[in-house]
Amino acid sequence: MDDLPPTFFRRQDETPDEQFYRHPRFVTHIDDAAIAAVTSLYREFFPRDARVLDLMSSWISHLPPEAPYPEVVGVGLNHEELAANTRLSRFVVQNLNTTAHLPFADGSFDAAGIAVSIDYLTQPVAVLRDLRRVLSPGSPVVITFSNRCFPTKAVLVWQHLDDAGHVALVTQYLERAGYTDLRALDRSPGGGDPLYGVIGFVPAPSEG
Repeated sequence: MDDLPPTFFRRQDETPDEQFYRHPRFVTHIDDAAIAAVTSLYREFFPRDARVLDLMSSWISHLPPEAPYPEVVGVGLNHEELAANTRLSRFVVQNLNTTAHLPFADGSFDAAGIAVSIDYLTQPVAVLRDLRRVLSPGSPVVITFSNRCFPTKAVLVWQHLDDAGHVALVTQYLERAGYTDLRALDRSPGGGDPLYGVIGFVPAPSEG
């Protein structure tokens, strides 16, 4: 990012991410109420007929169970976790920190979600820019996060910010990546894990 030094995106553990994620983790990283809040945001912003891209996916996608999405594609780091995700039509194993370019054609999807993983991206704007390429005009991107992480793999800037700072940072990522109509939402259920969402939309061609 133009005004953030590269040191902000370093991690305590700079070993290859493939090594860190080589063993599957069939666990949830936020509590049930926070997961329900993620699902509610997808229900609110994803069209029911959307082709969905679940970026930084795992063994569960938190999508509304009743939504008849014609296609759900996952991109993640662990083959076993992705293979266990029954909502995925297909999946790709890819390390976005080494390859930001997504292996999909322009306009392949109508909605995208990144759930409790944005804090691990070392080149978030590059990833979000290419994500914008593979989405159709008007498509929503829903980025959700809490206050939990694997601290050795979260980028340093994330670890030095509070919840409000995280919301501002993700908003800045989306703005710099060219999304419009940005919305920052606090959907924390209360009494458990907090849950925040920042939503952006792919502009129409006339919007740039």
